[in-house]
This record gives sequence, structure tokens and C-alpha cells, in this order.
Amino acid sequence: MVREVIRGSGTPAPMAHYCEGVLAGETVYAAGQIASDYKTGVPPEARQDPAFPYYGSNIQKQARYILENLRSVFEAGGCSFKDVVKSQVFLTDLNDFHYFDQVWKEFFPSPPPRTTVQVEKLLVPGCRVEIDLWGVQARIKREIVQGKTTPTPMAHYCQGVLAGETLYAAGQIASDYKTGVPPEARQDPAFPYYGSHIQKQTRYVLENLRSVFQAAGCELKDVVKSQVFLTDLNDFYYFDQVWKEFFPSPPPRTTVQVSGLLVPGCRIEIDLTAVLP
Repeated sequence: MVREVIRGSGTPAPMAHYCEGVLAGETVYAAGQIASDYKTGVPPEARQDPAFPYYGSNIQKQARYILENLRSVFEAGGCSFKDVVKSQVFLTDLNDFHYFDQVWKEFFPSPPPRTTVQVEKLLVPGCRVEIDLWGVQARIKREIVQGKTTPTPMAHYCQGVLAGETLYAAGQIASDYKTGVPPEARQDPAFPYYGSHIQKQTRYVLENLRSVFQAAGCELKDVVKSQVFLTDLNDFYYFDQVWKEFFPSPPPRTTVQVSGLLVPGCRIEIDLTAVLP
């Protein structure tokens, strides 16, 4: 497979030891971007102007700055934002989410799958968001997929995209987006010894992801990469017991603790990528 290191024409060169993106075959893998020029920190164009405080917040300006830089990287790889098949967003404050999502809609009228979590810090002080994108060149056939039983998200993203033979699924949390964490994902106070919150949430999330996978012609055994975001690593052991039920032959996995998820009470978000059998 042919691969090429790519760099956006107007994207600031990172200070650390990584490149802005790689085009491998028809797929663009872009580095996560933050709102820094790597010279002054957060540059003026990514900050709220104190002379005009009602004409754009810090999070809105940072999101636009990042997405413009990422667009430059994608163009260098022969793609545009309509070719994005997966996104991850790391916010330092989930209170910024609503205003971030408004900017997201400007750049993605037809939104890709997305995973959004809160983290404590980013690499440059003052940065409030980091955005990570994957894209597939336009000549590759793609289809938006939705699970039959998976709750429809409230925010601006889709449940999954099948691009060629690869399924990129949105991160899922244990919410029905109507009542918050639904009863079936909570420990039953009448039967407190028959399943913990984390076990019930993990099963709820994986059942919903399985529904998305089946809509794309996949099963969970077709997962080739997984990421797990826990709000409390003390939940890990009990989460892992449920994971074994769904993945007798387990895929590669990354597991980290985050400081918050988008619906209060949610303890876990799971992010999966698969390849058709």
C-alpha cells in the first residue's frame, strides 16, 4: 500500500515529534489538532476579542481555528470534510459542548460518527478542545448506518459509517437520550447484588453497538480496534468481566480514565472500529 506523509498548507507545524497526517491508500489519518500556533500559545484569532465579547466565545473561535487547520491537512490528502468517516473530540469542559456543537454543524452539515469526552488538560495552556479526524477519499463507496434498537443521539453526529469494508462507529454511552441513564442500565435498588452500574451500562452500550454493527453487515467479532473511556478506573475489573462475555476472542483495546461524559451518570463510553468479514 502506498503511503504519504501530508501537511496542510496553512496548518502550524507541531513542536512535538509527530506529523500532521498520513495518506495510506485511500485513507487519511490526521493528527489531533489544538488551537495553537506553537509560537504564541493560543493565537489571537482563536481567542475571544475583549473588545467584542458578544461576537464569539473562546470555544467557538478555537473550534473554527482547529477545523480550518484540519481542512488544510485533508485537502493535502485529496479529501474534504465530506469525506470524514470518524471523529473524536476532547473537551476540557463539557459546559463548552453546546457552543462547540454549533460550530461543528457549520463544517459538517452531514455529520460523521463522533466520540466526545472531557479530559483534564491539553498540551498547550488555554486550549479547550482537541479534534481528531479520519477520512476516506471520495471514490470509496460509503453508507451511513443506524442500529434498529440504538437510541438516536441528541447531538450532531451519526451512529456509524461503512466506508468500503470498514465500519467506523460513533462512541456510545449508556443513555436513551430521553431520560438520561435508563432503568435497564442502572443497578436495581431492589436487587443490589445482581449487577453493578458499570456492568449494566457496559451491557447496554455493547448491545446498542451490536445493533449498529448488524445494520452494516458486521458482528462484534469483526471489531479490529476498540477504545474505552471510563470515568472511574475502579470500575475496570467489573467492566472487563462483561467485555469477556461479548468478546471471547478480544480485539486490541485502549482504556483510559476521563473526567466526564456527555450525560450525567454515564460511567463509560465505548468506541469501536470493524472490518467486514
